[in-house]
Amino acid sequence: MNLLTQNSKLRKTSKVLGLRVFNFGIPAYKSASGKTTCPFAGDCVKFCYAKKGAYIWSNVKPAFEKRYELTRSDEFVSKMSDELLKKRPDYVRVHDSGDYYSKAYLQKWIDIANLFPEIKFYSYTNSVAMLKETELPSNFDIIFSDSGKQKALINIISDRHTKIFSSKKDLEDAGYVNASEIDLYATKWFNDNHKVGLIFH
Repeated sequence: MNLLTQNSKLRKTSKVLGLRVFNFGIPAYKSASGKTTCPFAGDCVKFCYAKKGAYIWSNVKPAFEKRYELTRSDEFVSKMSDELLKKRPDYVRVHDSGDYYSKAYLQKWIDIANLFPEIKFYSYTNSVAMLKETELPSNFDIIFSDSGKQKALINIISDRHTKIFSSKKDLEDAGYVNASEIDLYATKWFNDNHKVGLIFH
């Protein structure tokens, strides 16, 4: 089972920037067994890209379920470590689908990041409160999503966060950096501006 893959956006990001960028995903919103994988999802559930297209193909969806089950096991850190040694990524996007569904799960990713300080990890997340009270290693970056149940906790002045726009012009006029096509432009390593813009598609 491949734990790290590349969606179309990350393939383009890798090609344009000349970097090895991979993603890790679990089921969007809920697993097949009914377990919530995005506990603080809000309006985003209505338009979540990970609930349609290739993400729900019969040959793709089971892989997300298997990865989710692995995250709940004691083997996750070691299995992911093996995958990182094999794939040798420069950057890992944690969750092109799904979110940090518990503190224990988040801690596993922190443990992984600490084991691989040369790799940079990043996530978009609706789990605002949990991430704000957690100390992350320097090779871990978080971008808060503005469409979840905890969006009121986001300080738009100081917190790195996303906002969705209907056009590139609206995005730029509002002073946001466009990360719609090149995913790493959302991160602190490529963008000093904490305001990250995405164009609705």
